[in-house]
Amino acid sequence: MRIILFSVLALAFAGVAAAQQEPDPQADLSVSQPAYAQGAGPRVIIDGGHNNFHTVDGRYAPFAQLLRNDGMVVEGSTAPFTDASLRNVRVLVIANPLASVNAPDHWELPTPSAFTPAEIAAVHRFVENGGALFLIADHMPFAGAAHDLGASFGIQFENGFALSSPPGPQQPDLFTRDNGGLVDDPIFANVHQVRTFTGSAFRSTGDHTRPVLRLNAHWQVLKPQVAWEFEDHTPTVSGDGLLQGALLEVGHGRVAVFGEAAMFTAQVAGPQRSPMGLRAEGAEENKQFALDVVNWLAGAH
Repeated sequence: MRIILFSVLALAFAGVAAAQQEPDPQADLSVSQPAYAQGAGPRVIIDGGHNNFHTVDGRYAPFAQLLRNDGMVVEGSTAPFTDASLRNVRVLVIANPLASVNAPDHWELPTPSAFTPAEIAAVHRFVENGGALFLIADHMPFAGAAHDLGASFGIQFENGFALSSPPGPQQPDLFTRDNGGLVDDPIFANVHQVRTFTGSAFRSTGDHTRPVLRLNAHWQVLKPQVAWEFEDHTPTVSGDGLLQGALLEVGHGRVAVFGEAAMFTAQVAGPQRSPMGLRAEGAEENKQFALDVVNWLAGAH
């Protein structure tokens, strides 16, 4: 017998709306004090070649425009990762990749890597030689698809759904300085609260990991066989000690890893076109947070 983890409304929003998420045309993507002159900033590439749920012209279009308004040069790419394709890239963004077997919506186990071993090696060399990787892997199956790439940097994704409240109507996932979820770090000096939207969680074994979004014992990670289908025997992992955001320095480069994608863009979801992301209630500081993450990756901090 299935356990009820969400209210009927929340289930409709999470399950049905996943196929109805669209860029939010009303989001404020302006940047009052751009880090760079228009078009003079670093080159940012958003991956679109690995069955990504978020792409530069799709659900990550608002994120791309936000970075452009900060002066960065943002493009999409569908090329496999090689030394040549990553040349002249400052920041590589990979958001919610999928292996072909799980695309577009075959969201059940197994969830193999979205990347070949050769691609993973190329990305690792890119970072070690001074490049920057922004790796974002949402709830299952995306965390599974990103597992091998994350593992190459000491990141161990839990391929499940990270939930901050017990069974019943869900409360917003808020990371604040007061609740200890948002780690005090000078990079985010002007951010005091970040909202996420049902993602994954991970552990980091890297020597130079800076936790950013920290879970605690009130969180749990449910690991179903099929996305959004939770049963009484669904495996559960405690969130205590897990992360949903972290920064790493690897070789001469930098890596930002996050277990939730909607927090960095602006979408509307479901028949009611409810705001999800930058314009959602509680996410008022997410825009500044996104800019801080990418500017750290680009070396502006």
